Order: sequence, then C-alpha cells, then structure tokens
Amino acid sequence: MAPTFLILLGAAAVLRADGVPGTCKFSFLPPANFTIKATGLAQVLLRWEPNPDQERRKLQLGYHVRIHAPQADDYETKNTESRRVSVLHQGFSASVRTVPWEGRLRTVPWEGRALPASRWVSAELEAPPGSPGTSAVNLTCTTNTVASNLTESRPYWVSLRCAWHVGKEAPLDTQYFFYYRYGSQTEECREYSQDALKRNVACWFPRTFIQGKGRDSLAVHINGSSRCAAIKPHDQLFALHEIDQVNPPGNVTAEIEGTRLALRWEKPVSAFPAHCFNYEVKMRNTGSGYTQTRESRTNEFNTTVSEVSKYCIAVRAALSSLCREGSWGPWSRPVLVGREGPCARPHEGAERHGSPINLERGVRDGGQPAASTPDGSQFVGVSGDLPSPPDMAQMAEQARRDERTPWMAWCLTLVMVALCVLLAGLVSCSTCHVWTTLFPAVPGPKSDIKDLAVTMNYEKTGSGETESEVISYVEEPGLEVLDDFVF
Repeated sequence: MAPTFLILLGAAAVLRADGVPGTCKFSFLPPANFTIKATGLAQVLLRWEPNPDQERRKLQLGYHVRIHAPQADDYETKNTESRRVSVLHQGFSASVRTVPWEGRLRTVPWEGRALPASRWVSAELEAPPGSPGTSAVNLTCTTNTVASNLTESRPYWVSLRCAWHVGKEAPLDTQYFFYYRYGSQTEECREYSQDALKRNVACWFPRTFIQGKGRDSLAVHINGSSRCAAIKPHDQLFALHEIDQVNPPGNVTAEIEGTRLALRWEKPVSAFPAHCFNYEVKMRNTGSGYTQTRESRTNEFNTTVSEVSKYCIAVRAALSSLCREGSWGPWSRPVLVGREGPCARPHEGAERHGSPINLERGVRDGGQPAASTPDGSQFVGVSGDLPSPPDMAQMAEQARRDERTPWMAWCLTLVMVALCVLLAGLVSCSTCHVWTTLFPAVPGPKSDIKDLAVTMNYEKTGSGETESEVISYVEEPGLEVLDDFVF
C-alpha cells in the first residue's frame, strides 16, 4: 500500500512541474528581427519581434532596452517598438532582451522563483560619412515670440535664429545647409547670412512650426557640400526653455506723487498668460549712481523715492516655474523720471526702437520695439535685429554727459573764434605792411668813421715850462659831419 501511494505522489509532482512556468524547462528567448531606422532629423525607430519559439504560457513578456551610443540609457517596455530622439551624426547603437513584465521583478509572481532574462541582441545605425573637422561647430540658437496680425487665427508665432562657425578643416568652397524639426514638421532654411567667402554661417526663420508654449525638444541639422571633401553633418538638440528669449515688458509707465513712485507695465508679447511671468525692476539714481533691483510677481511696482532725484528705470521678465522655466529676458527701454530726454544714447535707445522717450512724471514710453514683415506681422524684440537697451550705469553716465554738452559746445566755439581772429590779424599785417609802419627801422650812418681825416697841430711855447697840445679836426672837402652818430 505504501509503495503505491508514493508512486502516485511522484506522478502528481511531475504533472505540476510540466504545467507551471518557472521550472528549469522554461526560459526566455531573445527578440527577433531587431532593427534601428532613422525616421527624421535626430529621430530613430527601434523595432523588434517576439521570438517565434518563445513559450507564452501564463507569463506576459516585456523587453529591456539599452542605448549604447551616442548617450547611454536604460528603460523597459512591453511594446515591440520604441521611438527615440537623439543626435545621429555620431551613429546610434542599442541592444534589447526579453524579460518578464509582471512587476518587472524577474520572478514568477505566484511562486517567487527568479527567471533569467534572455541574452541580448544588438543593432547599429552607422554614422554618416564625412571628413573629420569639416562639420559646422559652435552652433547656437534663439527663439522669440512674434506677434501676428489681429485678423489671423493664430495670434503668436515663434521665430528662430541660429548661427554657427565653419569647421577648421572645411575647404574654402564649403557650403552649409540648415534644417530644423519640431514634432513632425521639418523645414529648410531660406534666409541665410554669409561670411566674407560667401559661406552660410547663420539662418533666420521669421515664422516656424514651433509652439509658443511647447515643451518638445528642437532638433537642428546642418549638412554641407564641397568639391574637395565630404562634409560631415552635425545634429544638435535644444530644450525650448533654454533658448527662448522672453520679450521685454511693454508700455512701461512711471508716475510720481510726492515721494511715491508707481510703475506699471504690460506683460511681454507671449503665448503664456500674465500669471506665468516674474519681473525685475532696476532703478538707478542718476545723481548718486546708486542702483537697486527689486522683484515683482505682478505687473506693477510701488516704492518711495526722493523728490529732488532723477531715476533711470527699466523692467525685464522671465517665465516662472509654474508654466515653463526660463531665463531672464532683455531689459525694457529705459525711462527717465524727472525730466525729458532718453536715458540711453540715441543710437542705442530711442532712435533705434521708435519714438523718443518722453517721461515727465507719467508719460508712457513708445511701447515694444517691432519690425514689420511684408505681410504686416510684427516681430517684437528679435535677437540680432534690434539692439537691447544699454546698461543702467552707462545710461546714467550718458545723461550726465548730455547735461554738460552745451557748456562744452560754447567753450569750443569761443576757442575757434579766437583762433580765427588771430589768424586774420596775422594775414592783414603781412599784407598791408602794418608792422613796418608801427615799428620803423633804425637809419644807418651816412658816412664811415674811417673816412674822417684827422689833422693834428702841435704848438709849443717858448718858455718850455709848459707844453700844450692842441688837436684840431679838419673836415676834408666832400665829407659830412656826424652830428647824431649813435653807437
């Protein structure tokens, strides 16, 4: 009886082992047909298939993907394909293996026994050909929000400006071509800037497919051509919040009542609402040179000032982390409270941006600087086209220079008049012989002393005690007497 019971128990154990995954008879097989394919600028598709010999049973399969180049990364997925955004000018390589998906713990959930993953399978996308040192270098890009016409359905556009340097080993006849991709949209540059050798070194897109409030990466691609060498392409990815240049606040207004200064402004031209911005206010006392910077979360600022001082004020904005982080944008056009006239030099401030600033206790500035396109769109604060306001210290120093300018002009005028009078007098003296009339020459002698004949007669008395000598001068005929001879 006992041997029979043992035989039946052993048969049941064998049946259980055959029916449950997690025993030595079950293992994961590597995926099949793993491929890597470029589907766009800086975009690849990784695709594979489950191994056709894999036993599914009651266990769901997952996949462990490992990126080797250009930047290492690890992640898991239960899908059989994966899209990645990555630069491709250095190539792309990855590996994948099969793992259990439940809990991602590599164990059989109902028994807790570990299951080994399958072996790795790898694929590679080779780097594009090109000679070393010929690709574009030092690539930089900046985006800026553009205000479009009110009649258009889209109130804001995003402009893009990128610049780069020529590779050190690039031949002289190298020509570069620029492309960008945002989402599924790709566009080629049509407006280039060139260097002295007519090589493209910058690109300008007045309008792009970039979303004003977007968070996707911007992919940029530059390739080239030359008759002397193969030009290696270059890819680069940009985070929008790192390259977006926020426009300065508009319509800055300053009002003083006694010692109370009130500032107001409008939010920058942007697709983001007003609550998404933080502001900085910079005030400089033009007399003492003292500068203070204060922050504000709203579009207004109040403070106490001196009644007898003049202040140069500017405001700038940045996106807060509530909406999308970003860096500080350029300062607004400076306004001077207390007298008329711009804070900046004419070629750096008002004349380049529009109407001159005229703030005598509460006059608005001229608004946002803008450049118009043929279709009427306004490009506000475009980097590279319109200069940013100068530093506050330079603005105050220029204001003091402007105050001294009239006195310096009068001094220079007086000096020039004096020099002209002196020069005219010298010319007149030389021409009209006035000097000879005022200071006549001393006349020379009419006869020479050597020509005088001297006759000496000696007379002696007979006594011999006294001897006198008499000298008489006798003028020879034809000689004149020197009555007024001066030595």
